[in-house]
Amino acid sequence: MEKRLTASHWGAYYLSVDQGKITDVAPHEMDPDPSAIGQSFVDGIQHPCRVKHPAIRKSYLEKGPGAATDKRGAEPFIEVEWDTAFDLVAKELDRVRTDFGNQSIFAGSYGWASAGRFHHAPSQIHRFMNSIGGYTKSVNTYSYAASEVILPHVVGSMDWLLSQHTSWPVLEKHCQLMVMFGGIALKNGQINAGGVGRHTAKEGLLACKKAGTKFVNFGPIRDDVDDALGAVHHQLLPNSDVAVMLALAYQLYDGGLHDQGFLNKYCVGFDQFKPYLLGESDGQPKDAVWAEKVSGVDASVIRRLAKEMASKRTMITASWSLQRADHGEQTHWMTIVLAAMLGQIGLPGGGFGLGYAGVNGVGHQFNSFTWASLDQGVNKVRDFIPVARISDLLLNPGGRFTYNGQSYTYPDTKVVYWAGGNPFHHHQDLNRLLKAWQKPDSIIVHEQTWNALSRHADIVLPATMTAERNDIVCAKRDDDIFAVKQVVEPVGQAKNDYDIFCGIARSIGVLDRFSEDRDEMGWLRLFHAKNRQRAASFGIDMPDFDSFWEAGEYSLPAGKDLVLLEDFRKDPDGHKLRTPSGLIEIYSETVSSFELESCKGHPMWLEPKEWLRSPSAQKYSLHLISNQPATRLHSQFDHGKTSQQSKVSGREAITMHPDDAQARNLKSDDVVRVYNDRGATLAGLIISATVQPGVVQLPTGAWYDPLEPGVIGSLDKAGNPNVLTRDEGTSELGQGPTAHSTLVEVEKFVGPVPEVTVYSPPEIRSL
Repeated sequence: MEKRLTASHWGAYYLSVDQGKITDVAPHEMDPDPSAIGQSFVDGIQHPCRVKHPAIRKSYLEKGPGAATDKRGAEPFIEVEWDTAFDLVAKELDRVRTDFGNQSIFAGSYGWASAGRFHHAPSQIHRFMNSIGGYTKSVNTYSYAASEVILPHVVGSMDWLLSQHTSWPVLEKHCQLMVMFGGIALKNGQINAGGVGRHTAKEGLLACKKAGTKFVNFGPIRDDVDDALGAVHHQLLPNSDVAVMLALAYQLYDGGLHDQGFLNKYCVGFDQFKPYLLGESDGQPKDAVWAEKVSGVDASVIRRLAKEMASKRTMITASWSLQRADHGEQTHWMTIVLAAMLGQIGLPGGGFGLGYAGVNGVGHQFNSFTWASLDQGVNKVRDFIPVARISDLLLNPGGRFTYNGQSYTYPDTKVVYWAGGNPFHHHQDLNRLLKAWQKPDSIIVHEQTWNALSRHADIVLPATMTAERNDIVCAKRDDDIFAVKQVVEPVGQAKNDYDIFCGIARSIGVLDRFSEDRDEMGWLRLFHAKNRQRAASFGIDMPDFDSFWEAGEYSLPAGKDLVLLEDFRKDPDGHKLRTPSGLIEIYSETVSSFELESCKGHPMWLEPKEWLRSPSAQKYSLHLISNQPATRLHSQFDHGKTSQQSKVSGREAITMHPDDAQARNLKSDDVVRVYNDRGATLAGLIISATVQPGVVQLPTGAWYDPLEPGVIGSLDKAGNPNVLTRDEGTSELGQGPTAHSTLVEVEKFVGPVPEVTVYSPPEIRSL
């Protein structure tokens, strides 16, 4: 039996291998808080649901592009040889780019894929598409799309902010009060895009607690804060956080507790915001009494907390989940405005944080170091969509959409090409997506498993998993780099994405342009050479490739303490922000000039279309929180043991408050039907007071498993919440997802409970 080192988005592990199969998983000794997701390496790689051979949907193979698109998800697949698959894909790409243009190929291919720097599927597909003339892309992320668009107008790019967040050791030394909106959920901190060496979020928070930091949380789910922190927890109606923040701001101003000097020196636009805050512009002061009516938070709580915040070194944090809702742009904008009024931005332990433990890297003490990655080339196509507007793209060719103050046109999509992600996990309103999914002539995917994406494709190309290939794993907000060597042979005829694209590139005639005549190890040596050069510029002497590959890992020296916007506070002229004014923009002239009803020139409370005080709550009286799962990364390894052990009655678990369960005559472990006008799903019931009354929690990531495959509106058997969520943009500005503005009802499922079948392959035939 051998032990091999591997690494992933959720940590580094040693895999025990016996007779070509993984038999055991042990976490790396450097990790103080390893993730259990890694245990799914044991059964997830050799699972029966792996895609083993190239496969073509029956009607597509018989009749060609556009054949029986309404049968996607319902037809058998025919296994073919790789050369046949390569030629089919090449022929279709040539047809579309010749007859319609490259903009008719959508290869946004959003997803986390695998952690390796070379075998990163979205990078591979984008490089390949650029080698044949380009593609329509997607912009921004499902995680924080609204903030990615609004924050450059306010303080700077989201990516830059996350890399500069005040680090845990600084918070331990200086933070006296941490006020959290949406908590700091450690389950989210299990992961880090590109890899994790040490999980530091939990030890960072516990160190703050030991040093005397007081924690206060506003949110509907108590589990979003670790019990060990002893946080004071205040329930509020989901989507009402901005109202509470506004009331805190009002109390600061009304009590003379705000820092006018900071506002004058480091900010612009407070004078335009103030009339709204005080009610002079709309007749409604945003005081604590008003906020109580909106949010349910007692006015006295808000008044006391405002005074306490002004008297202590205070960090205000907001989770990413808050902005995945109607008018999501307002939440992080208002978080920054509230912190600016306290005047502690740029001070150790004070200011604001947007997504601590959203991934492990936020708050992690690391070197400002960018690892080498695959050059994607130049995309000659200018068309794009906001990431969460896939259905709009497919349903409305030639239609117009507004994004960040500009108007754009949806191209006419003939081919959807996806590698390294799963829209049937990430996207909202899956029944609308299914309708849209019938529109393109061809859907081509690289997939490792027979999940919903592969089942609803025309051409399925089997891809390897991390343990079946060689790679370098490292992340831009992490200090550890791993030489990940192939542990087991690929399942069936699976190939890595690079080899798949090389095969297609050879058929099209662009192999030299795509591959540059390098194999897998040639690219890894190139990456490492670039990493050594970059490290040397920081005074770091990394080992040569052969030494690194033999050792299996390397850690950069410890990074320095970070204080978000410290340089800006010390010298606002010498360290201007990348905003039009160079300052924090409480009021944005740019956003105001867009004249959008859904996003004005300063943060505001804007009522969501769906929430517990909307008219639709008369019919659907429960607010759905479809948050990140604790037992997998998105939908990755839902078929693995860690995720499967968390299921209740064979499907994803939904958590409900005891009062709501009693009112519906429900008991623990019941299979319940969760439904609204958009769809319905089955889930296993957990009854717990960790969620507040009127709220249910159903994590994302369960593989979509319709009772009637291919039928729009069919009951999902496995507990995928995105058959319920809304497919509408946060606003005309950001166009981000609004999954957290969703109402549902829950009832006990009556009759024979259907079996979950998505973890077994569909019908597959030989040619």
